[in-house]
Amino acid sequence: MSGSAVPLFPCAVLDLLRSSPEGVAFEQGERRVSRGELLEMIGRLAGALRAAGLGPGSGLAIRTAVSPEAFAAHIAAHVLGCRVVGVRPGYPAAQLVHVLGMGVDAILADGSADLMGRRVLRLERLLDSGAPPVLDVASRPGDVAMLTFTSGSTGRPKGCAITYRALSEHWSWQPALWSPPAREMAAGFGRYLLFGTLASMVVLEFLALCLLGGGTAVIPEEDGDRPLFPYGIERHRITGSIITVPRLTRMLDVLRDEPVDVGRLRALMVSGSPLSPDRLAAAVERLGPVVYHGYGQTEAGSISILTPGEIARGPAHVLESVGRPHPRVEIGIRDGEIRVRSPYQMSGYWGDDEETRATLRDGWLLTRDLGRVDEDGLLYLSGRARDVVMVNAMVVYAGPIERVLASHPGVVEAYVAGAPDEETGEAVHAFVVPADGGLPDAGELRDLVRAELGGDSVPRTVTAVSGVPMAATGKPDKAALLSDRSLRIRREH
Repeated sequence: MSGSAVPLFPCAVLDLLRSSPEGVAFEQGERRVSRGELLEMIGRLAGALRAAGLGPGSGLAIRTAVSPEAFAAHIAAHVLGCRVVGVRPGYPAAQLVHVLGMGVDAILADGSADLMGRRVLRLERLLDSGAPPVLDVASRPGDVAMLTFTSGSTGRPKGCAITYRALSEHWSWQPALWSPPAREMAAGFGRYLLFGTLASMVVLEFLALCLLGGGTAVIPEEDGDRPLFPYGIERHRITGSIITVPRLTRMLDVLRDEPVDVGRLRALMVSGSPLSPDRLAAAVERLGPVVYHGYGQTEAGSISILTPGEIARGPAHVLESVGRPHPRVEIGIRDGEIRVRSPYQMSGYWGDDEETRATLRDGWLLTRDLGRVDEDGLLYLSGRARDVVMVNAMVVYAGPIERVLASHPGVVEAYVAGAPDEETGEAVHAFVVPADGGLPDAGELRDLVRAELGGDSVPRTVTAVSGVPMAATGKPDKAALLSDRSLRIRREH
C-alpha cells in the first residue's frame, strides 16, 4: 500500500483486468485483445523479465512501437518494481547515449532495432520464453517507477523521475481518486484513438483513463496520405482522443470542406501548445460539447482542465483560460510565475541535483510559465519565464539550438525565437550573424541541428541579419527579430 488508502501502482490496473476479462482492451486492425489476454500477457512478460535478472529498482529502457504487447511490457516491468526509462523514437545518437546512460540495466525493444550496439531483450522472444508467469506486485512506494523526458535546457534530455507512490495517487491511474471531469472524460473514451509513443507521459495518462474506465484503445493502421484526424475518427468509430493544436487546426480545415463523420466523438482533449480562444470556439461550434482543453508539463503531469460544461456555461472569457486545477493540485502565483504542488509530480530530475533544486522549492514545482488565477478559480497563461518553443507539443529550448548554430565556422552569432505555426503549433526560427565569408547554406545548418538535437529543434527558417536589436534589459530582443524586416539580409526557407 502507498501512504494513502489506495493500492500501490500498478495494482489498480491488474484488478481492473481481472474484474472484466472478456472486455476488449485493445483493437488493432482485425485483432482484438481481451482484458484477460492482456493480463496473461503481462504475467508472461513479468516472468520473463524476472528470469532475465530484473526486479525492484532495476532500470529497464523500453523502445517499441505502440502495440498491446508494448503496453503489457510497461505494466510487467512495473509489476516487478522496475524503473521504466521511456525511449522516444527519433533521438539523435548523442541524446540516445545520454538517455541509455541513466541507470539502465537492460533494454527492451521490438523488431530488429539496433540500440547503439547494446544487448537488447526482444519483446517477441520474451513472450515465448516459457518462464513462469508473475503477477505479484513487487513495487515499492519510494522507488522511481518511470523516467519521462523533456528536451533539456542544455540540449540533453532531462529525465523526470516519477515514483510508485506518485503513480499510486495519480489523477488518471487511480480510479478511486478520479475527479468528476476525469470520470466524465473516461466515459467518453469508450473507443479511444491511441497513437504516438508510450514513452510519452501524456499518452500514458489518457490511455489510463480509457482502459481503467472500461474502454477499448484502438491502434489505427496507416491510411495512405489521409490524416488520422478526422479520417481515422470516422474509420474506427472513435469516441475519444487527445489531439495537438496543429492537428485540430487541420481537422477543422478538412471538416469545413468534406462531410467526414465525426459524430461519435464524446471527448477530445486538446493540449500541447497554446490554443487561441477563437480556435477553441471554432472547435466547439463544429464538434459540439466534446472539447476539453488542458495544461500540463512532463514534470507535473496534467495540471488543469477546461471541460465542455465549463465552456458551455461561459462567460466568453472562459475560453481564454486553461480551466481549473485538478482537485489535488495546488497552484500558487509568485512574481507572475505559476507554481504547482501535487502528489503525482516528479520527485526530481534523474542524476541532476542542481536542476532539481532550481525547479523544486519546498515541495513546489516551478513551471517557468507565467499566469494568473481569477476569482472563479480559472487558470490563465500569459507567457513564459523560459526561452522555449513548443514544437509538436514538445518543449524545445532555444539555447542549445543557438549553441549548435554558433558552432558553425560561418556563423558569428545565433539567436532562436518561436512563432505560431499551423503545422507544428509553434516553429523554430533562427537568426544568424554570418562571418565574413557569408551565410552558410541553410540546409547545412539545419542538418547540423538535426544531428545534434533531433528533428523538433530544426529551424523552420534561417535568416541572416546584420545585427541583433537589444531590449531595454540589455538582452537580445527576439520579438523584434521576428517582426523587424529591415534587419534581414536574406531568409532561407
